[in-house]
Amino acid sequence: MAVDALGNPVRIILSAGQIADIDCASALIENLSCQAVVADKGYDADHFVRRIEATGAEAVIPPRSNRLTSRTFDRHLYRARNLVERFFARLKHFRRIATRYDKLAKSFLSFIHLACAFVWLA
Repeated sequence: MAVDALGNPVRIILSAGQIADIDCASALIENLSCQAVVADKGYDADHFVRRIEATGAEAVIPPRSNRLTSRTFDRHLYRARNLVERFFARLKHFRRIATRYDKLAKSFLSFIHLACAFVWLA
């Protein structure tokens, strides 16, 4: 999920449960114009940081503790990551999404789009 600076959804990619989020991250930011990409430690990979910087955006991702060469990141800007977490909390107010009633990914994604539209309007 990608959100804008106000915490509104911009792009959604639904992946299988056994796939790591970093695998879909490049597709998520593709052709997305932004000044900074804020993500958690799970997205700290050299290839993903290079991809972000190639678009002209700043990568605001804290380095993992086992990283050999530490990177710097803007701690003040990293505080904006809670916008994504708050958006997921708003999505979980929709019981159908929180409990995953839908068996098919197509139906589940459709309801997520509907919930996102509701969040945009609220």
